[in-house]
Amino acid sequence: MNKFSRSALLCLVLPLASVVLAESPESWYADGEAAIAKALALKPNQTKAKNIILFVGDGMGISTVTATRIYDGQSRGSSGEENSLAWDALPYTALSKTYNTNLQTPDSAGTMSAMMTGIKTGHGLISVNQKVLLGQCASSKGNQVETFLEQAAQRGMATGIVSTARITHATPAATYAHAADRDWENDADLTEEARKNGCKDIARQLVEFSVGEGLDVILGGGRRNFLPTSEQDPEHPEVTGKRTDGRNLIDEWRAKTQGEFVWNGAQLAVLEKANNRAKLLGLFSPSHMAYELDRPLERYSEPSLAEMTQIAINRLKRNKKGYFLMVEGGRIDHAHHAGNAARALGDGKALSDAVAKALALVDLKDTLVIVTADHSHVFTMGGYPARGNPILGLVHGPDQNGVRATMPTLAADGKPYTTLGYINGPGYAEQASLAAREIAEPNPGRHIHQKVDVQKKGFFQESLVPLSSETHGGEDVAIYAGGPWAHLFHSTHEQNYIYHVMRYAAGFNSAANRK
Repeated sequence: MNKFSRSALLCLVLPLASVVLAESPESWYADGEAAIAKALALKPNQTKAKNIILFVGDGMGISTVTATRIYDGQSRGSSGEENSLAWDALPYTALSKTYNTNLQTPDSAGTMSAMMTGIKTGHGLISVNQKVLLGQCASSKGNQVETFLEQAAQRGMATGIVSTARITHATPAATYAHAADRDWENDADLTEEARKNGCKDIARQLVEFSVGEGLDVILGGGRRNFLPTSEQDPEHPEVTGKRTDGRNLIDEWRAKTQGEFVWNGAQLAVLEKANNRAKLLGLFSPSHMAYELDRPLERYSEPSLAEMTQIAINRLKRNKKGYFLMVEGGRIDHAHHAGNAARALGDGKALSDAVAKALALVDLKDTLVIVTADHSHVFTMGGYPARGNPILGLVHGPDQNGVRATMPTLAADGKPYTTLGYINGPGYAEQASLAAREIAEPNPGRHIHQKVDVQKKGFFQESLVPLSSETHGGEDVAIYAGGPWAHLFHSTHEQNYIYHVMRYAAGFNSAANRK
């Protein structure tokens, strides 16, 4: 194992900013004492939660959190390791066990369903119990499980969902829909058996959602699932809708709710400036919204996750009975599946910005804020890079004096390597588009060389096992919480425990919703 002293690191000159770390043995000791004093001053908040906000970083495992923390800090000129993300300020932290009832390493449908219904279930299932057979509509009859969002709406609370993924994708869908297959996003996706037995596609369930006063704010991607095949997309006329039933669900939603629909960021900004109080539907892309690093390149502006979160909170808080809001950073997961760490960390930073915006807008005296992930990824961080080494860069270890070496560290095969990598997936690409990667053959193994710019957003890290798509990881993920009853997150919990904390904090009847 490489060993080097803290005293050497303390005089390290950062590669990203010409500053010397303001650290000393005394400062570490003082910081520790201050942290103890802060912990001792913590008092559990046992008041009823008027509002609950659940943030989900899709695929945001512990290694992603750590790398994002460094990435965020380095983007602002620090070494990064000492940086804090927005949720690091929340006082309570726990771990969540993410397995599905039939998978050791889970998928997003089963994991989000656990958080929203209070019971674990099988992979690919949307808010139905584990008795349901994947893709079998008939088996879902009588096995739907009421979600926390539905229960909040029943009690007169305002409700909202925000996601950078398609709003019919697994994570947002589990808040309002019930399906035997997460892929039933529009009617064309339904099987003949599903049609015969009367199952509704997820987009239709969203538009026909009638619990309480219905959903108040819906912001995300996925216009194609709401438009018929005969209609062009307003932003991309070369793209048409996916629906084969001829229905324009956007028009139906407008007629039903008398609400406002927007499809780009400029429209959303104008609407918000007018302080409109109608229900709001914003669908900003035919499929998923852009990655944060690609958002400035969009043909029409897309709002950031932080902007959507702010607008949702400002609208929902008008309800005197409180609100429930789910916010998903959905594309962290997609970038990891592609083996593209830069975009994953960019979207992780965007989620932190959204949490920061929420914490600036709410009062933790009456608002429970939870930040977690549905699952992890096989995303690794290692190699003994020196303090402040670019998180997306090649590993430069410390030299004999403990200072970051000029030349990258070489592996036993004589090649450099990156701090970040994947155990499986598509593998190395020096520079490629995401579209090209989707159709390319996997490229596993060692291909890297010293002249490649590994910090570009179009660089794809090396992987070991060749797969067309990198996989989820099965380890526990973190839960960060603050506000009423946040102290109930205190240990290693089953993932469905999150639902039970939300119910308890909100004062709902804990005896309900048993299946």
